Amino acid sequence: MQAYRIKGFIVLGIKVFKYRLYPTPTQEKSMFNTLSVCRHFYNMCLEDRKLAYEFEKRSVSKSEQEKMAIRYRQTFPQAKAVFSQTLQTVADDLDKAFQAFFRRVKAGQKPGYPRFKGYNRFNSFNFKQFGVGAKLDGKRLKLFSIGRVTVRWHRPIEGKIKAVRIVFKAGRWYACFACEVEDKSPLPKTGQVIGIDVGLAALVTTSDGDKVEHPKFYRKSQKKLRILQRALARKKKGSKNRRKALLQLQRQHEHSKNQRTDFAHKLTYKLVQNYDLIVCEDLRIKNMVQNHKLSKSILDAGWGVFRQLLTNKAEEAGRQTVFVNPAYTSKCCSNCGAMFEELTLADRWVQCDCGLSLDRDHNAAINILKQSGWDTSVQHNAAPLPMPQGKGKHKRAVEAAGL
Repeated sequence: MQAYRIKGFIVLGIKVFKYRLYPTPTQEKSMFNTLSVCRHFYNMCLEDRKLAYEFEKRSVSKSEQEKMAIRYRQTFPQAKAVFSQTLQTVADDLDKAFQAFFRRVKAGQKPGYPRFKGYNRFNSFNFKQFGVGAKLDGKRLKLFSIGRVTVRWHRPIEGKIKAVRIVFKAGRWYACFACEVEDKSPLPKTGQVIGIDVGLAALVTTSDGDKVEHPKFYRKSQKKLRILQRALARKKKGSKNRRKALLQLQRQHEHSKNQRTDFAHKLTYKLVQNYDLIVCEDLRIKNMVQNHKLSKSILDAGWGVFRQLLTNKAEEAGRQTVFVNPAYTSKCCSNCGAMFEELTLADRWVQCDCGLSLDRDHNAAINILKQSGWDTSVQHNAAPLPMPQGKGKHKRAVEAAGL
């Protein structure tokens, strides 16, 4: 949940709900036409900004390009089938891209000038005012010039719908509803605190001594990905068979991503349910993946997804999350504070002269918790970290992870 604001005495926030769409062939043709028109207008606006600065040293504002959308719809017959506000949001998206570009320039980062979009790099369009151009008609979503599209309502939608974005990804269509929802009452206090060390040997190790093994969804799918990538390489460019092979490859990547996200959702949900304070390392993941020997495993672990979901769920449930400096959490004795100077990544167990003999990651998790101002015993007396049991493949994945 993001963008909190006050309305009266009620705290409101924006939460996004994503649902699968099942358009008919005619509806899908209209949706592809909308994507094509929006992409063409995006490239035209980008070229307008670029040429205005190169030849006139003038900046084109967002409002000017929103007015261009009116003339664009009047000039091109295909654009008449696209809702006017949808074209305005294209200008909004380009303006956000330039704002991000200037922000990176000022910060001294790699600028990344906004790019022209090819047909395979533009995959969504937006209705920024729900009820105008897009609205619910019974159990279906009615879109301007497209019609009533079937929606798979796999869970109830909450709050008031403010906008909807239609996304095409890996051969499937989705509707992402941005809803304004009330702040939920915080969960009852449990009196429990926990420190968490994320890693590669084990995805999560807690200060209580519990471990959640790394499921390695991407690595397990590599055999199938290798077959699909070779099949794609053999296809003639521009052919229908190549598009089919590309679609299969995209869906396999999407499947691995969904597995990783689903696993992170379940894990963070249980952590938030059971602990009032959750302490983690403030890792610089972007810098860590520069290590080419570990980058694949780090990205497969999904540390960034885990952190984002944990922060969002904790904020919504009234829990507290703290991120501490990760320096020397593994090389420092959690009992007496002595340093293990000779410790390497291959060493998975630490022993100290003070009598401490502990798993390396367990020791690090205790140090992480101590950095937040809390302390814990090195004895593992707490119950194992519970995880929800899924069905079918999800249940087997949870069992395989040793949860």
